[in-house]
Amino acid sequence: MKNNPILIVLGEPYSVFLELIFKIFKSNFIQKIKRPIILIGSEKLLKGQMKKLKYNIYVNKLLQNEILTIDTYNNKSINLINVNFEHNKPFDKITDKSKKYIEDCFNVGLNLIKKNNKISLINGPVSKKNFLRNKFLGITEYLAQKVNKKNNVAMLIYNKRLSVSPITTHLPLKLVHKNLTKAKIINHVMLITNFYKEHFKKIPKIAITGLNPHCESNYKSSEEDKIIIPAIKRLKQKKKKIHGPFAADTIFMKENYKQYDVIIGMYHDQVLTPVKTLFEFNAINITLGLPFVRISPDHGPNVSMLGKNMSNPTSLIEALKFLNK
Repeated sequence: MKNNPILIVLGEPYSVFLELIFKIFKSNFIQKIKRPIILIGSEKLLKGQMKKLKYNIYVNKLLQNEILTIDTYNNKSINLINVNFEHNKPFDKITDKSKKYIEDCFNVGLNLIKKNNKISLINGPVSKKNFLRNKFLGITEYLAQKVNKKNNVAMLIYNKRLSVSPITTHLPLKLVHKNLTKAKIINHVMLITNFYKEHFKKIPKIAITGLNPHCESNYKSSEEDKIIIPAIKRLKQKKKKIHGPFAADTIFMKENYKQYDVIIGMYHDQVLTPVKTLFEFNAINITLGLPFVRISPDHGPNVSMLGKNMSNPTSLIEALKFLNK
């Protein structure tokens, strides 16, 4: 295929994501995307939501294997691989009854990527509680196991001005310190460094936070002394541009964060809260370490806004911009 497609798994049925898709396809922005966009999801759900929101976009249904052989796609219409939605009507709330449908959508996308790993994947938001059912911490870990990359992936929330990455993802705070190791931090930094070298031809300048307030503990020893500082020393020996540990309550001050490409934190909200405060929806979630590029818009299903036609497509736009190469 001349232009390797971008697959979009539509994700949670009870979500604003289809609204964002429609807004993209009705905007002038869609014509700037050189790669074919192919949605994976239910035609019934898509057309039902389109009717409800009063959009009128032609849907071009495709067979799975077609996308590996045909070069004539464009993004003037919605290209869709239909995945059956077994229920008679859409849910009126998020429920684990959608688990099989969402998994079927992911399986269609991953099977196509196995045949061509230059295909990229965007997935819409899912309910981690209902879809993952405590088997995985997040979609990052779910996809890692699907492609046999368990324990060798990293979540990067990317913005061209500043990206962030948590060492641990969707863990309860009480478990974070038990899941920090020197090897994990080193591998995490290597994944980020390799990503920046491959995509931006640069070695990123990285700041790393401590775990404890002010990078210290009232106990005899701290995670900073036992794990984080030794990991930083080893990475400096490997000539990586890493600095820290820094206190998390000051590293995101303007005069501090603008010196770095990436800030790595020890847990999810330690770095995602400030980056969303700084850039709102102008960021994307990239999984590093997979054999293909996977991106997710940096927001959830946002069910409180469903049907209001007021949701912001900025993060999805940024995801498509990143892949438009």
